[in-house]
Formats: sequence, C-alpha cells, structure tokens
Amino acid sequence: MDPARRWADEAVRELVADATRSADTHLLRFPLPSSWGVDLYVKDESSHPTGSLKHRLARSLFLYGLVGGRIREGGTVVEASSGSTAVSEAYFARLLGLDFVAVVPSSTSRRKVELIEASGGRCELVDAAAGIGAAARELAARSGGYYLDQFGLASIATDWRGNNNIACSIFEQLADERHPVPAWVVVGAGTGGTSATIARYCRYTRRPTRIAVGDPEGSVYAQAWRTGRRDLVGPGSRIEGIGRPAVEDSFLPEVVDEVLAVRDGASVAAMHAVSAVLGIAPGPSTGTNLVAALHVVERMRAAGERGSVVTLLCDRGDRYRDSYYDQEWVRARGIAPEPYRDAVEEALATGRCAGLLVGGEPA
Repeated sequence: MDPARRWADEAVRELVADATRSADTHLLRFPLPSSWGVDLYVKDESSHPTGSLKHRLARSLFLYGLVGGRIREGGTVVEASSGSTAVSEAYFARLLGLDFVAVVPSSTSRRKVELIEASGGRCELVDAAAGIGAAARELAARSGGYYLDQFGLASIATDWRGNNNIACSIFEQLADERHPVPAWVVVGAGTGGTSATIARYCRYTRRPTRIAVGDPEGSVYAQAWRTGRRDLVGPGSRIEGIGRPAVEDSFLPEVVDEVLAVRDGASVAAMHAVSAVLGIAPGPSTGTNLVAALHVVERMRAAGERGSVVTLLCDRGDRYRDSYYDQEWVRARGIAPEPYRDAVEEALATGRCAGLLVGGEPA
C-alpha cells in the first residue's frame, strides 16, 4: 500500500473511533404535563467533544474528503465559517495533523476567533460577510488545500441511511419509550443538512415521522418551503447557527413537512426557558427549536394525537455569554425577548402558543 493511502486509512480509522466514542449524545425528557399525552425530548448535541451539533457535520465532511482522495497528509483544509462548524473542523484537523483555516467576516467577535484558535485552527478575516465562501474556495486553491464546503456538501457528506447518524441515534434511544416512533422531529436549518439527513432516514426506513424546521426572522427558508423558489434573497438571520440569506444547496424543502418562522425575541426568551427547565444553558438556536416544537405539540393536541416529539439542544450557552446572554448586546441588535417571555411560559404551562411566530404579535 502506498504511503498516501496508508495515511488516509489511518485518518478514517481516527474519525470512526471518534464517532464510536461520542456519537450517542444524551436524549433528555423535557417535562410537559402528562395529561397532554405528548412527550417532548431534547437531544443534547452539546455533549460532543467540540460542544455542538456541528461535530457530526465536521466529521462527515472530513470523511467525505478523505474517501474521495482530496484530503492528503500534512495538507490544509479551509472552511467559510465563524461559528460552531469551524470549531469542530479545527478539532478534526488537529486530530489528523492538518492545517485548518477558517475564513470569517472581519466583524467576527474575538470570542469566536478564540474558540477556533483554541481548537487548533487559525482565522483569515475578510471584509464582506457575503463573500467568505468565495474567499475560502480561493484560499484553498491558492494553498493547494481542500475546501470543506459545509453549505454545499452537508446533505451529501452525511450518510442518511444510518451509520449511527443523528436520526439512527434518535430512534435507537427512543426504543423503550411509550411512543418509540416520534410523530415529529423539529430542527433548525443552517446548511439544511440535519433536516435532510433525518427526513431521508425516515423515508428510507419507512417511518411515518414528520420533519419540522424552525426558521428565524430574516432567513429565506420558510418562504422557500412555501413557494418552492430557490432564488430568494433575504437579510439573513440574527440567530447564530441557523437561517440563511439565500437557499443553500443542502436545504431540501421537498422532504420537510413544515417550516415555522420564529420571532427572534421568542427564540431568545425560549433559550432562557430551556436553561430554567433543564438546568443546561443552550445557545439561541435551541430556543428557536423549542418554540417550533411547542407549536407542533399544540397542533397534535388540537388534533387529538398522542405521541412523541424530538428536538435538538444544539450547543451550550457558554460560547454566547458575551452575546445572547448579554442584555445590552441583545438590545443593540434590535432583539427584544421581554415581550415573549410570558408567551413562552404560557405555552409551557397550558400548551397554547400565541405570538411566537412571524405574523403574530406577542401575547
């Protein structure tokens, strides 16, 4: 066996070993009144070694590059990301002895840059946030490296048929619950890869589970799902990790059953509610997920359905202590969670959701 193939084989072994150690994150029960007949679960993806749901995606992107012969020993890998994906990719690059560069907007907070650097990566700052993808692709070409391309490859690189992906893990962990096949799985969409993976796995295994996506203000995914258009352009999301100003290749509206546009203030208010109920402070995208999940629960109850709903705790709040957990920072960005706190508490206590979605006023 030639040395390049031998190195690639060892690199794949390292990534598979990481999956064996860390893929089955905890599935937590989110307490709802038992009389509702609907059980809500939260899969805690923050317990991955790099602290977020993006650990799975980063591993898949590296495996995709390795088995395709494009990632080579001692090479450079590049990504366009200033968030959790870059942190996870830096971790895997260091594990494999590769140089990792994250191309990030110059406005990126020092805290985010520090997280990427602490995981072994370095950051290349560019002035225009909209151009980081092109800049990352050009940097990879110039350095003879490999562009990981999370937005283009998320739905392709992940094995939706199983292989202990997130969908497979959810169903295995629910096996002994009173409603082992969830009626709904509720996720956010950044790349769109998570919703695509879970939806395709459910179809492949012939399960009736439906997929809902929580979408923040400014993102185009809700409109794209309603209209079928992929040419939409919007201002972008203020909820880090989810929502996009354009429809990414990995977002597959054809396999999504519902997209709920969630108010940003409601997302932040629900983020704090998750912290109060579970004792785990999450990031803001988890708040978006909770709001969308509560609407799904309300709909099930109105239809007289009993069953289970699963959503995701995407990452921990410690990486947002200087942003979404800072009231001044939140206010400076025009996000007002205060009007939505009572509505979130009402939804948790009575199951009635009001004013939390785009198009509705705060209760």
